[in-house]
This record gives sequence, structure tokens and C-alpha cells, in this order.
Amino acid sequence: MLKNLVLKNICKMVLNDPLSSVLSHILNCEKAGKKECLVKPSSSIIKKVLQIMKDNKYIGDFKENSGRGGNININLLGKINKCGVIKPRLSVKKGQIEKYEKRYLPAKDFGIIILSTNKGLMIHNQAKEKGFGGRLISYVY
Repeated sequence: MLKNLVLKNICKMVLNDPLSSVLSHILNCEKAGKKECLVKPSSSIIKKVLQIMKDNKYIGDFKENSGRGGNININLLGKINKCGVIKPRLSVKKGQIEKYEKRYLPAKDFGIIILSTNKGLMIHNQAKEKGFGGRLISYVY
């Protein structure tokens, strides 16, 4: 009876930051050498971050399975060394992006920082070219 009570409490855990959970699961699967991983739940911001990672060739294709909460099946390429979210989500002006590049990326032109701007999510290089600022979301290298 005690066993059932413990299992019920574990099932009721709530995710505080789903994007952070997804990125850490992807990193764990990459380190374990898996070719694909299944992440749950899905949201629009998670799908947009995964699309940016796919466009920059850090992950392969991903497919969303419909259903309650939604699942995303991601094909891994083995190219991610580290990825994570940036907390707190700091506001960045267009001239400050380089400062955070040095903080979160290991070298110049190695990796990407994903920003949320008023024109949508984009990587730091695009934001610098277009002269946008925004909020830091995550990094991948």
C-alpha cells in the first residue's frame, strides 16, 4: 500500500520549465549515443527552438505526434556538445549581444544563442545583422 502511495506522488510531479527539460533530455540522449529521443510535452516555443536547431544542423528531423500534451520524436545527429536554457531570461540590447556570446559560447563563431525578439525567435547572428535586441532563451554548441 505504501508503494502505491509513493508511485502516485511521483506521477503528479509538475514541470516548471518544459523547455529546460526538453533540452536536458536531448543532451542526455546525445551523451548516451542514442539516435532518437522522445520528448513530452510539446509547446509552440519548444517546436520553434527545435526548428532553429534543425536549421543550424544540430538535430535531424523531428515529428510531432498528436494526442494529449503531444509528443515530439527527434532524430539526433550527434553534433551537440552542450545545450541549455538561459535563466533568468535576460533582456539584451542590440549592442550587448557580444557580451553574452562570450559568456555562454566557448569560442567566437562556435554555437548559437537563441533570442526572442519582437520579430520572433532567431539566433544571435541574425539579431546582430538586423539590429534587434530581445530576451535570451537558450544556447547550443
